[in-house]
Amino acid sequence: MLLRFIRFRATVAAAARHFSGESAAEKTIGNGGSTARAGGGGDTLGRRLFSLVYAKRSAVIAIGKWKAEGHKVQKYQLNRIVRELRKLKRYKHALEVCEWMTQQKDIKLMPGDYAVHLDLIAKVRGLSSAEKFFEDLRDEIRGWQTCTALLHTYVNYSLLEKAEALMEKMSECNFLKNPLPYNHMLSLYVANRQLEKVPEVIKGLKKNALPDVVTYNLWLSACASQNDVETAEKVFMELKKAKIHPDWITYSTLTNLYIKNQLLEKASSTLREMEKRASRKNRLAYSSLISLHTNMGDKDEVHRIWNKMKSCFRKMNDSEYICMMSSLLKLEEIEEAQNIYSEWESVSGHGDPQVPNVLLAAYINRNQMEEAENFHHQMVQKGIRPCYTTWELLTWGHLKSKQMDKVLDYFKKAISSVKKWNPDKKLIREVFKNLEEKGNVEEAEELLVILRDAGHVSTEIYNSVLRTYENAGKMPLIIAERMKKDNVELDEETHRLIQITSSMCVSEVSSFVS
Repeated sequence: MLLRFIRFRATVAAAARHFSGESAAEKTIGNGGSTARAGGGGDTLGRRLFSLVYAKRSAVIAIGKWKAEGHKVQKYQLNRIVRELRKLKRYKHALEVCEWMTQQKDIKLMPGDYAVHLDLIAKVRGLSSAEKFFEDLRDEIRGWQTCTALLHTYVNYSLLEKAEALMEKMSECNFLKNPLPYNHMLSLYVANRQLEKVPEVIKGLKKNALPDVVTYNLWLSACASQNDVETAEKVFMELKKAKIHPDWITYSTLTNLYIKNQLLEKASSTLREMEKRASRKNRLAYSSLISLHTNMGDKDEVHRIWNKMKSCFRKMNDSEYICMMSSLLKLEEIEEAQNIYSEWESVSGHGDPQVPNVLLAAYINRNQMEEAENFHHQMVQKGIRPCYTTWELLTWGHLKSKQMDKVLDYFKKAISSVKKWNPDKKLIREVFKNLEEKGNVEEAEELLVILRDAGHVSTEIYNSVLRTYENAGKMPLIIAERMKKDNVELDEETHRLIQITSSMCVSEVSSFVS
């Protein structure tokens, strides 16, 4: 249960969604072309814009100052800078550059430029702003590129109905001559497990355009989700006949499917082909290779790929350390995972808590709470600030050992560590279940206050508190009034519990009852 917090997800479906949504979007909304680099000598506009690390700083002011100094600003230059800023996820500054260009009379913008602009608005200001921007465009600009950018936004928001309606309009306008819109729909259906719609999309694509490698990767991902080896192999043969070069994601998908079905000889073959396609440019492939070799139980190959990575790249990133540690833990090599963590600790410059959380979860999964607590204290002493996951892991760990005072302490810290808490209903139920069994009224009331302060109280939660009183043989005080104050409705179970507990002895007034 706890491993869901830290297990590295190198599954094919996730990889396919990532590359279909992001890299495919780059092809549409990014106009293609080379990448702007901050490197090279001398002062450049690119250098100045890339140096605006903080979002509050203005790209428009930087461009204005550059022009005031007598420098020329050309569209191709700004387009490259926008592409680079997007790769760096500096969306606000990229959007500011796009908006500056729209105000310049001497810069002629093309539909692809507006597609980039729309995509950035969606990322920075949200869906409604992106839709308004699209609606306000001139008719001649609302072509296949801007429509595809809006479709990409709908896919990112998992808005099935809107995406399907837009595809219908694009079909009516004869805008579906490119595989990208279809790939977006395939990504959406795979992500939402509406796999029955995949063949229909493939059929429509083949009628209007030619599938590309992303199409086939998504199709294979759908086959993997259905555990359909036979169809997956037919899809792969079709890809080869179409003279499309399979990439590392193609072979990763097949390998994962073969491992799942214990076809280890075939998995070894596709793994070899996958490794041939791993490179500096396709860095994520190495982490996928490590995870797949782990799933095959091949520790030597895991280490070989890790060492190969270290020879290729100057420094491993946090996600790669997480991948390697998770793989070693899966192979029951906890001491080696600890050594990898020590290595990360010696080279990390910022101390992302997600990396130590991998080891913390391992101790908790092994019911080694003393080691988990000691490790947590070491994290804090070394300047690593615990995040929500850290506190939630510790909450689950102490819940397993039924140390309810620590459970409530860590649960409270977990909730207070985030601006907006998405309630984990399973965790809430488990905590209350333990309190109910013990008839621990005081701590049930304390948990109620914690949840109330977090803006999460419900009939179910109050009923849990009442069951705790019932098991303790005590009468709760002014429970109906408190529920009314919290705008929580009483149901049949509430009335039944109030009636049962009303004949019990009056409990002492809890310090948590307001």
